[in-house]
Amino acid sequence: MKQLGIDGKTIKNIVIALYEAEVNVVAHAWKGVVHVEIEENKITIQVNDEGPGIPDIDLAMQAGYSTASKQVREMGFGAGMGLPNIKKNTDELVIETEVGKGTRVKMVNYFS
Repeated sequence: MKQLGIDGKTIKNIVIALYEAEVNVVAHAWKGVVHVEIEENKITIQVNDEGPGIPDIDLAMQAGYSTASKQVREMGFGAGMGLPNIKKNTDELVIETEVGKGTRVKMVNYFS
């Protein structure tokens, strides 16, 4: 991204959002795939997983709310900041989920 001239703050935001989405896949899903599309003025990252889905997105967006297992928490994850941090570090966030099937998280960051 540096080679494309994207500023450091934007790169940091993208990295944080992607990290949080990846941790959610590892902590909650059975498998997942990350798709990245870089265009002239934006990067779109879509993380699709096969997992339990999110029963209540509004609740999951509240800082500190977590459904992480004890094992995940013991590894230092599961503080309930994943989705709020993704939202904070993206320009656009779309979450589509189906309980028992999985979740699709689409993140967009704009740059000039």
